[in-house]
Amino acid sequence: MILAGDIGGTKTLLGLFDPLTARPHAVHMRAFPTAEFQGLTAMVRDFMTDGQVRNAAISAACFGVAGPVLGSTAELTNVPFKIDAFEVSRAFAIPKVKLLNDLEAMAYAVRVLEGAELQVLQQGEAIRGGNMALIAAGTGLGQALLHNVGGRFVPSPTEAGHADWAARTDRDIAVLRLLIERNGRAEVEDVVSGRGLPNLHRATHSKVCEAGIDPDDPGAPAALTTAALERRCSACVEALDIFVDAYGAEAGNAALRAVATGGVFIGGGIAPKILPALIDGRFLSAFRDKGAMRGLVESVPVKIILNEEAGLLGAAVHAADLAG
Repeated sequence: MILAGDIGGTKTLLGLFDPLTARPHAVHMRAFPTAEFQGLTAMVRDFMTDGQVRNAAISAACFGVAGPVLGSTAELTNVPFKIDAFEVSRAFAIPKVKLLNDLEAMAYAVRVLEGAELQVLQQGEAIRGGNMALIAAGTGLGQALLHNVGGRFVPSPTEAGHADWAARTDRDIAVLRLLIERNGRAEVEDVVSGRGLPNLHRATHSKVCEAGIDPDDPGAPAALTTAALERRCSACVEALDIFVDAYGAEAGNAALRAVATGGVFIGGGIAPKILPALIDGRFLSAFRDKGAMRGLVESVPVKIILNEEAGLLGAAVHAADLAG
């Protein structure tokens, strides 16, 4: 058996998998509130008490982490949660334990995703031998490259979500000013992420929110998107419009950086929840707005990953590779 984990700023998924197929089969999965645990070892120990897991012989484990991975250790960007692969290996007698950036882990799932797990935004035409790119907005914003090396896609992590955010319109400039005033700078994740949505709420609301949303409330991101999709608040609609524009533009940037002629994949927990806003043309309009490179990005296949457990699945795929 193999153990896999998708460790996010809000929620962590752990799963026990049978690795005997190209797409590992989940035997048991469980979700944990990340911030309620001191570290990964405590969380795995809790998971290992489950009946389906208690006596399992685990040959390898892989964990996708929402933060930079430095050797065998990692710390979440948005939560004080530290991880040490050697500690997990020793505590549970697992011979091989690997930490990956969460988007690097999700990238391993791309090759095993099936048709019903993908929503095509732009058909495009994948070029044989081309690279791919992955971008995913959730609590934060992650990006990964998939380099085509001799026909095999090799994921490469990035911290591109923390790069500077590029304002594109006068409306964006107003958002930029607010972010600089609050944070001293504006990074992409300050706009395109769950924690970015309250910033957009603040920027678009000059009076009390028609939907009664407090941007400082922990549930504000979900409430804002729901109010916008239901058109219960015009300022919330505008906030979601800015979000979708910025998401599309940054996905297009990822396509250019990777020369992703093999395709761009949109992952993360937000995309499936706001699907109507992503498929109405706004996202693709921003994605394609690349001047001299418009022809290139118009030919790139763009697909939304509907499987919200793709990060866990990708970690399982790599754990199976480790187990041999």
